[in-house]
Amino acid sequence: MDAFTTQQTTELVSRIGCKKAHMRLDKLWWNSFMTGPLLGFGCAVALSTESSPWYQENAPGLIRTIGALLFPVGLVMIILSGADLFTSNIMFMTTAFLHRRISVVDVLKNWVVSFFGNLAGMLFFMAIITGYGGVFAMEPYKTQTINFADMKAVDPAWHQILLRGIGGKHYLIVSPERSLGANWLVCFAVFISISSREIVSKITAIWWPTATFVALGLDHCIANMYFIPIAIFNGSPTITVGYYIWKSLVPTVIGNMIGGGIFVGATYWYLYLTGEGSIDIDFNVGSLESAIEAGGPIGGKRQRQSIGGQSAAEERGMSNEKVIEGQEPPELPHSGGKMRSGISKELSADTYAKRKGAPNEEDDNANV
Repeated sequence: MDAFTTQQTTELVSRIGCKKAHMRLDKLWWNSFMTGPLLGFGCAVALSTESSPWYQENAPGLIRTIGALLFPVGLVMIILSGADLFTSNIMFMTTAFLHRRISVVDVLKNWVVSFFGNLAGMLFFMAIITGYGGVFAMEPYKTQTINFADMKAVDPAWHQILLRGIGGKHYLIVSPERSLGANWLVCFAVFISISSREIVSKITAIWWPTATFVALGLDHCIANMYFIPIAIFNGSPTITVGYYIWKSLVPTVIGNMIGGGIFVGATYWYLYLTGEGSIDIDFNVGSLESAIEAGGPIGGKRQRQSIGGQSAAEERGMSNEKVIEGQEPPELPHSGGKMRSGISKELSADTYAKRKGAPNEEDDNANV
């Protein structure tokens, strides 16, 4: 199976979180700022697609599904460009923190900077590109921006949003439960995209969970930073900035943090990293790890199977400690080759797999 195992993917999520914790704040800010416009393109195309009065009246489920199938282009651009999305950083930082690789200060610093960077970037895109650019200035687009925001923020009361998410006559509402489900799916999309080794599989892995959350009308706090402010920009009579912050932003952020942090980050850390030290990442095809782990997480330490007294790594002409660079066969490079890939160098165990209070591998294993 040409993919990382679930345990290896969880280890990579932890290492990525550790790497993000050590990013320079100015780079983290601008990388987060760039996320706003990238996701904004997906929000705008989905909103434009749903601006069809006939479909809204006669086939609302169909037009919502069509819009949902276009929305993931934003998340694809974010993931493939390496931009920082606050809601996916919830998963990365939670996993790395529980794996004892970063501190609480590292977590909070990343979350605060990425959140406000995403907000600034999204407001820039909303106001400059689609606002003053007049993308939704004409009918029926202008009316749709206001109606869409009303369906997300106006109908339910705050306590209903927080406790039950009971809706009114419209089919889209904000609720922490829906916010929880949205970031559960978004973080899961990011998680399985990391398990993919090549770009087509990554795009496919991102696309369908993301389209699912949009088709179900679930709420994502960064996406709502576009949907609701554009309605305010277009003169919504019911939504103000303060109303948006209290009625929509706060419960959505809480739900997204629960969905990404607990249902993805903490869950997969518990299943695959507790009771383990630093997990070896196998960047080669044909590993026994994929077959072994197909049945789910395995508790305790385990040794890789060997045939004839040789480990699987030795059978491939490699040592257990490191990947041999070079010695490629006379053919194009592929994911099963012996040359070390860029991501294997960038997320090497020597750099990002060391845990807090464990200066070496022996101490790391002793602290498990």
